[in-house]
Amino acid sequence: MNFTSPRRRFATAAVAGIALAGLLSACGGSGSGDDASSKSSGPVTLDFWGWANGQEAVVKAFNASHKDIKLKYTKVTDQLTMQKQLTNAVKAGNAPCLLQNTAEYVTSWVSQGALADITRYVEGAKDKFNSGSWASAQVQGRLYGVPTSSAPNFTIYRTDIFQKYGLKPPATWDDFVAAGKVLKKHGIEITNYAGEDPSTLEVLAMQAGAHWYAIDGNSWKVDFQDPGTLKAAKVIQEIIDNDLNSKLSFADYAAVQRNYDNGGTATRQISTWQMAGMVQNFSKSFGKWALAPWPTYQGEAPKTPAGTNLTGSVTLVTKQCKSQEQAAKAALWMSTDAGAVKTMASPETGSGVMPALKDSGAYVGESISQKLLGTNYAPAQKVVTDSLGTVTTDWTFGPDWTAMFAEMQAGWAKVVDKQEKVTDLLAHMQQWTVNDLKSRGVSVKG
Repeated sequence: MNFTSPRRRFATAAVAGIALAGLLSACGGSGSGDDASSKSSGPVTLDFWGWANGQEAVVKAFNASHKDIKLKYTKVTDQLTMQKQLTNAVKAGNAPCLLQNTAEYVTSWVSQGALADITRYVEGAKDKFNSGSWASAQVQGRLYGVPTSSAPNFTIYRTDIFQKYGLKPPATWDDFVAAGKVLKKHGIEITNYAGEDPSTLEVLAMQAGAHWYAIDGNSWKVDFQDPGTLKAAKVIQEIIDNDLNSKLSFADYAAVQRNYDNGGTATRQISTWQMAGMVQNFSKSFGKWALAPWPTYQGEAPKTPAGTNLTGSVTLVTKQCKSQEQAAKAALWMSTDAGAVKTMASPETGSGVMPALKDSGAYVGESISQKLLGTNYAPAQKVVTDSLGTVTTDWTFGPDWTAMFAEMQAGWAKVVDKQEKVTDLLAHMQQWTVNDLKSRGVSVKG
């Protein structure tokens, strides 16, 4: 989600990781499985868990071109389900060798001792990747996987609906709310807040300059109630209070897509990969969508969030894997092979993800759909490219991010259902996160 310094927020997270000595409870080496891999001979089969469209085709191509390593692919429902299933697998001692995940979870999994240090197997490929994406797979300067993607953020909106009611794509969040109020009069919501997904709060807080986690000397500093977060909360609360949002769960993904296709909801703040789901599920609205910059806060310069679970994917290698070297090589191939990268970049054949490679800007045209955008395809490429240059660069993920996000999910559902306010959730998360870190033996301020 940046251009001049691609995926730079991940570099920030990695730099913060350098200060984690003594703060993470289980940042060990690659484990006994690594020794087993170096002595093995003959073909090995590696379990690979992922959720992204296009991965089956990439696995098929990998298996066709490799004799000594084969991948066995299992498709997981989504990235949130991945965290739950991986937790269970690690406890049971049967974690897959390879798994797709997103950058915000790397520190958490390293702290739990679940990932293998594969630095020596992949560090020679560093120059193939942009620096920010490369850092997304690191904690304390050690690599636990290979970056696969990173992506810009923007707004996609229904041109026919906006034109019908005399609206322009919202330049600010104030504009966004105002447009939502107009659309509401005609039975149309401007956005969708799934009750299980609080990433909306995360990205709006990130854009507003919030810092939920930060390194302060030898401690973590926690702050879910800083001015940036409260600014984001105000926007979200106004949208919820005025019923400007749909409340469709992604558990019924088809229903969410039908809602957009039928014009029930008119905009999404998304990244390139989400366009693939629209292309694959729509039947009525092709050519009626256009891209616009991510809305800004009133009076502020353009700034897009660095991403959440939506972007910055990595292929991680688990510590329980008995063939870690082979797993590392497979992960590297999937991120660098020209055919594999092109498959994943296209919203028709893959997930519409921007690759993690140094020349990822060359894939902008590949990563967005001309079928979906119609005559708006050419100007959309500039929106994507421009958004890469306005990314947030100073966000840090905490060592208990997985647990924190799960706790926030429960509270977010109450916020969406109007059982509590956004500020109530933030107050709870402040106290809960401080207590959680302390219970893990982590030095914390907040």
